[in-house]
Amino acid sequence: MKIGVSAFAWTSDFGAPHLELLPGLRELGLQGVEVPMFDPGTLPVGGVRNACERNGLTCTVCALLPKQYNPISPEREARLGALRHLQQCIEATAAMGAHLLGGPLFAPIGYLPEHRPTEDEWSWATEVFQSLGDSLAANDVTLSIEPVNRSETFFLRTAAEASRLCELIVNPRIGVTIDTFHANIEERDIAGAIRSLGRHLKHIHASENDRGPLGRGHVPFLEIVNTLEEIKFDGFVMIEGFGYSPPEKNAPGYLWACPDVSPEAFVTESLRFLKEISPGTEAWLPSTVVGER
Repeated sequence: MKIGVSAFAWTSDFGAPHLELLPGLRELGLQGVEVPMFDPGTLPVGGVRNACERNGLTCTVCALLPKQYNPISPEREARLGALRHLQQCIEATAAMGAHLLGGPLFAPIGYLPEHRPTEDEWSWATEVFQSLGDSLAANDVTLSIEPVNRSETFFLRTAAEASRLCELIVNPRIGVTIDTFHANIEERDIAGAIRSLGRHLKHIHASENDRGPLGRGHVPFLEIVNTLEEIKFDGFVMIEGFGYSPPEKNAPGYLWACPDVSPEAFVTESLRFLKEISPGTEAWLPSTVVGER
């Protein structure tokens, strides 16, 4: 199993100063890093690519849509804007040397019209994602769509709904990310939901029910890991959660993380837990904690 970590542990505003974290991640035994993307034009794409190559890390990307770009908007211009924005995200992903772009890219977070998903919305989403096919192929990028919970979307909450969208799109480069934080809310059986996706499963966000260190909460990670081994999943399991770092006021953890859990402690504890429960994975950690030198 390939294990990486999302830079959301430190910040949502990834920039050149955060490249200094990458050598420590590799020393910990992590194989990948996931970069948050809100505006593809502001990321240090060349720096990310060079730093990942220098440190032997695989880069993946998690993007969120600005409110004005919406693939399921009834406004055609908002849908066209989403298409243009996603094409820019794909190009920036490739420029960073990454081959996977994920996230809840079907709508902006918090877009909650007071109705159930309509057939028009399913058609609009399908049209936008089908239109990305040439760009994905040209840039050698896989798009991994992430269902999120009902407080963040009305449209795509479960593995079954995400699978339906993939069946409508019919592009092997477009699949699904399962985030265990959201699945813990929306799925009756997280492992079963993962198994049900079959070829559509591209990526995993390993996240505890409170976004804290893995193993402290009640997400059934042992069952999830066993299922990933059973289906021979060969993608990345990205540790995703939040640490508390007072200088990082743009980090999710600034408001939500336990004050006694730094980003470094979050990563170290979560990685140790995953390695302890993962069959065939050496449960090794160095004596130092990433970022503490």
